[in-house]
Amino acid sequence: MPNNNIKRIVLTGGPCAGKTTALVRVIEQFSNLGYKVFTIPEVPTMFTQAGMNYLTTNKDFFFEGEKATLEIQLALEDKFQRMAEACTEPCVIICDRGTLDISAYMTPEMWDTITASVGVDTASLRSRYDAVLHLVSAADGAEQFYTTSNNAQRLEKADEAGLKIARELDKKVIKAWSGHPHLRVINNNEDFDRKLNRVLKEISNVLGLPQPIEEERKYIVELTGDVPDCIESDITQTYLVADPDCEVRLRRRGWNGKYVNVHLTKKKLSDKEELVTERQVNNNLYRSLLQQADPYRSTIKKLRKSFIWKGQFFELDTYLEPISNLMILETKGIARHEDVKFPPFIRVVEDITGNKKYYNYTLALRN
Repeated sequence: MPNNNIKRIVLTGGPCAGKTTALVRVIEQFSNLGYKVFTIPEVPTMFTQAGMNYLTTNKDFFFEGEKATLEIQLALEDKFQRMAEACTEPCVIICDRGTLDISAYMTPEMWDTITASVGVDTASLRSRYDAVLHLVSAADGAEQFYTTSNNAQRLEKADEAGLKIARELDKKVIKAWSGHPHLRVINNNEDFDRKLNRVLKEISNVLGLPQPIEEERKYIVELTGDVPDCIESDITQTYLVADPDCEVRLRRRGWNGKYVNVHLTKKKLSDKEELVTERQVNNNLYRSLLQQADPYRSTIKKLRKSFIWKGQFFELDTYLEPISNLMILETKGIARHEDVKFPPFIRVVEDITGNKKYYNYTLALRN
């Protein structure tokens, strides 16, 4: 009987982010849990070792090389998918970078031309993966650990100019994957093991394994300046009727005129453990599910700015409905003992971590 419940996860990030070490840890962890772990190698590194020059000024050579990179990436993923389907044990496919990483290294016009020639588009490529985990480059907030010694093909050197290029590339890769419903940005951390543990936790979530309940740190803030290099999106969040100890949320997120719908269920298993499952839904199912909206809760509408500052990932939400004049900054993956590196354009008004009054689920309650 075919194995159809196979999760495909992209492990990506900027230069010197720790992907190689993370892959080893992922294979070890999930093999021990009984999973057959397939890993798709990083195709651009294979091509560079084989003679491809991604810095060439020859536009035709660059075009053919990038087109071939995409074609081989797709072929590898499809072949390993079929192999996984033939396995009897549970499987997970980990891609060392995914197809949309390729778009970060060229103009949008060239990317559109290449994808059209291969018969795909950005939306279809994004939907190939169940999750995307982006490890932030050590060049942003962990410069002391940035090195080129473990990758001879790395083009961003460990000087200030190279660090700047690495930071910019890091943000380009995140932007390439923006809009994926399960994009998780993994911060730099003083303790690299914590960074790796976050990777394992996020993969466990995708595989539907129960996880410890953790509170992300949240703050009421005021914006005192512009947010540089951010990804802006608008969010519409509707809560659906659900069983006790279970929260069901329907979210539509839009950016640049494009929208993605995600259905999320959060079930509390105990005071310390919960099970979170999410799936992308099409527009027809989204409209149908809206009929199950909780009559006791209003729809939440907010604008979100997502950005990295000093190696830490933040989401800044400005609420529009059912309340206004509220701005909440949420950290992602910053440990309790760790200091938050607040950017200079943010003024913290109040720490509301763990304050249920400011949970979205509570803010949606009708008066």
